[in-house]
Amino acid sequence: MTPLPIGEDPDADLLRRIARGDAAAARAMVGAKLPRLLALATRLLGDAVAAEDVAQEAMLRVWRQAPRWKSGRAKFDTWLHRVALNLCHDRMRRSRREVLVDEVPDRADTDPLPDAVLLTAATSERVGAALQALPLRQREAVVLQYYQELSNVEAAEVMEVSVEALESLLSRARRRLRLLLVEDGHDA
Repeated sequence: MTPLPIGEDPDADLLRRIARGDAAAARAMVGAKLPRLLALATRLLGDAVAAEDVAQEAMLRVWRQAPRWKSGRAKFDTWLHRVALNLCHDRMRRSRREVLVDEVPDRADTDPLPDAVLLTAATSERVGAALQALPLRQREAVVLQYYQELSNVEAAEVMEVSVEALESLLSRARRRLRLLLVEDGHDA
């Protein structure tokens, strides 16, 4: 594999191939991007089914946008994260207009699990609930940096804020998460 020219977007070649209708390139793009989009949407929405819809719609937009993509304006990955965030925002706005049901049905899993798995699942559930309780912009900052592993610069670009604003959001989010987890009766 030849190294990319300095400043070349690592996704540029796949996008060019997708624009030409290359199905293998589309599969490669889906394989590379879909898991991260699913994780992002799941953490923001708290709903795996809605997250799948968002991730699929974002991938459809990649397919549609590929012929018009102009390298150099924005990094493709940044654009894709922004698309996913916008789709999540749309989904949340729509769900606010619908009748909300506060109860989530319990899973019908009767198999006993090892203690370690139960503890991990319980911790993950508490953290997930605390994450959902954060204001949207704070939740986005946390998800982009900690779960999506974007740098401060990349996360700020996706959120269309300055790095300083992102750092402020992260700081407030960490304080709020600590408070929520302590209130929940667990050390943060």
